Amino acid sequence: MRFAVSLSLISIAAVAKCLPSLATDGSSSIPPSSTVFQFSQPVDHFGLNDNVWQQQYQLNATFYKPGGPIFVVTPGESAVSNSLIDASYFNNLAQEVNGMVVAVEHRFYGKSNPMPDLSGSSLKYHTIDNVLEDFASFIRAARSTPSDVFPFTVSPNSKIIFGGGSYAGAIAAWMRAKYPSLVDAAWASSAVVQYRLENYQLEQSWGKHLAALGCASEMNQAVNQLDDVLLSNNQTAIDEIQSLFGTPSLTPRDFAGLITSLIGVDAMYPNFEGIDYTQSSVCSYFDGQRSNLDSFAQAVRDTINNLGLTQQAMTQMADTTLNWHNYALGQSGRVWYYQECAWYGNWQVTAPESTGLAPYHSRLVDLTYYEPNCKNKFGSDMPEHADSDGFNQKWFGMLKNATNIYYTVGSLDLWRGSTVIPWDGEYLPNTDASPIYLMDGATHSQDVAHPWSVDLESVKDARNVGLALIKKWIV
Repeated sequence: MRFAVSLSLISIAAVAKCLPSLATDGSSSIPPSSTVFQFSQPVDHFGLNDNVWQQQYQLNATFYKPGGPIFVVTPGESAVSNSLIDASYFNNLAQEVNGMVVAVEHRFYGKSNPMPDLSGSSLKYHTIDNVLEDFASFIRAARSTPSDVFPFTVSPNSKIIFGGGSYAGAIAAWMRAKYPSLVDAAWASSAVVQYRLENYQLEQSWGKHLAALGCASEMNQAVNQLDDVLLSNNQTAIDEIQSLFGTPSLTPRDFAGLITSLIGVDAMYPNFEGIDYTQSSVCSYFDGQRSNLDSFAQAVRDTINNLGLTQQAMTQMADTTLNWHNYALGQSGRVWYYQECAWYGNWQVTAPESTGLAPYHSRLVDLTYYEPNCKNKFGSDMPEHADSDGFNQKWFGMLKNATNIYYTVGSLDLWRGSTVIPWDGEYLPNTDASPIYLMDGATHSQDVAHPWSVDLESVKDARNVGLALIKKWIV
């Protein structure tokens, strides 16, 4: 409703500029998938700012036939690109059911910017309600007046399947739950739907995989030795340890954050395309030929070399005092940080000592590493702590009775503890109305990635189950 009201406030010329162009001979034309379109959205759907901005989207209609469904996907915290509509499994799904794939960029990411900068006063319009209403407005237009969205003939009232992985998988589930009259079904892969202020479950998930590979105790010992130095207040020893790891001179806490990020580069996909990257980039270094701390340092040094990181680049990555007041657009990390500060927390901390759990990252990576930057970056109005419980109550709560959502989760997914089926039970029941498929041996969102010949059988099975469900739900 807000979309219609906002459009009435801008000029017809501005609207025309945002509509997809049609073939001049009056015939329908299917553009290449690299074509970028724009869709007008209000800055705030709920009354504070009805200025209009342009949301980007791309589409692949190679397999579309009139009456076919529309797979709406979003890259979440990334810019929209061809890969999502050409090389993801959603394009395979579209081929199976004569559909098309439309990738709609998330506000404040890529070039879909409602405001001229990323200051706190601009990002106050970056709310989850506005994000979802952006997608809902787009879908309303795609269903009711498709000529406003597509430069070729598309059947009105098309069936809509919203899909995504990780954070975008959560968006897919929320879209179906909040807008069941607009979204007919959702494919939510590795959907992160449980939020905590301190998400040490992610670090502990990595520890489980280290244990399966036989190097968890070695990593734990290395981290404890590292923390002994970082907490010693012995600046000479701290300088020596940073030199050993090949990093620039940083505060102990920033150094701990940097090496946690570096050692986690391959951790998200510990077993992908038949290769266990955690084994090759971490555990293989604990070979008994040197101390555990030296082994850890060598693993980090090799990661730095493999990534081609300079000392300056690492300083830019790690120094948390830099860029507090850099409000330039195009900083996806800054936007994501705002979400963590203002929405849900979910800070990727190491398990606090009070839990009694063995750490696999430095314990200096705690709330005090993250939270002070919220006010420094976005202003004094930011809350002391994000309301994780309130966020869960609202957004996870609406999933409990939702239907036609297909959840897929990899058994080795490091984010599994934040999905509907964590390591120690389930947050939602597996029902016919909203089935859950646990992919044995799989990691993060593998089922919606481009199919490969080396894909696990569990991933292939999950896709087949999902295809059957989509066919059932779009009848």
